[in-house]
Amino acid sequence: MSAPDTGVPRPRVLVGYDGSPSAVNAIEAAATLLPSATASILNLWEPPFTSPELRHRVMERASNAEALGRLLETEGRAEAERLAGNGVKLARAAGWDAEPLVKRTFGGDGYQFARTAEELDADLMVVGSRGMSGMRASMGSVSELVVHVSPVPVLVVPHPLTTAEWAAAVSGPVIVGTDGSDHAQRALTAATTLFPHRKRLLLAVEEQANSPAPTAVEGTELVTVRCSGRPGRPRATASTLADEAARRGAAVLVVGSRGRGGARDTLVGHVARALLHCAHRPVLVVPTRAA
Repeated sequence: MSAPDTGVPRPRVLVGYDGSPSAVNAIEAAATLLPSATASILNLWEPPFTSPELRHRVMERASNAEALGRLLETEGRAEAERLAGNGVKLARAAGWDAEPLVKRTFGGDGYQFARTAEELDADLMVVGSRGMSGMRASMGSVSELVVHVSPVPVLVVPHPLTTAEWAAAVSGPVIVGTDGSDHAQRALTAATTLFPHRKRLLLAVEEQANSPAPTAVEGTELVTVRCSGRPGRPRATASTLADEAARRGAAVLVVGSRGRGGARDTLVGHVARALLHCAHRPVLVVPTRAA
């Protein structure tokens, strides 16, 4: 069932879907935040991808190596198409207009997602995050790579979400982290475009006493909070943003992928990365190239 026409242009959304609980969770949360959208549900498959059980059965049927290759190719693509089709059913049930998209890849899933977003002229990418922490988190993930290379805003949805976080997704405000930079302004512009009917709040983290405060924006409340950890540390800044977003029941936390120039530019990039591991609610990362 499609969402009713509200007169607001529907965003074009590209969703990475692999059939995992995290991917299912991402579609449901994104559709809650964006009730009306046109979506492509993308499954990337890498030959000879099939489930281990199916691969074993295929090997029993193959008479030689060449036949095995053909069978794995056929079954792998069919399995990818089935997964994408299941994702489409979920998206349509949530109110989106959706279509399946299957692409063959040979590694570098994050880059393939980014290329596909450019090909489709997508307004937004949606990926799930398994909420990895500790050593596994430091090794990176597909969602983190997508954020790093994407030319369009990326909504990363953690899994799982609590009851309170689901309730916030339904009616909570959009909180935009700001440091007064042009990149923060791009983040606010993206938030305004994607979530036009949500209350928006600018949130600045004061890392040092008497540091210059960002300028308020007409129609958007500006709140400044003191850094709860060691000033200048990306993790401390990210944790402060995440904690304040949770306290205010934010539906989504929006940040730019970069901040002021020089060393600060690197710092804010690290803040966006740290947020993916400490913000227990959807995070929208807006790249420098986003208008």
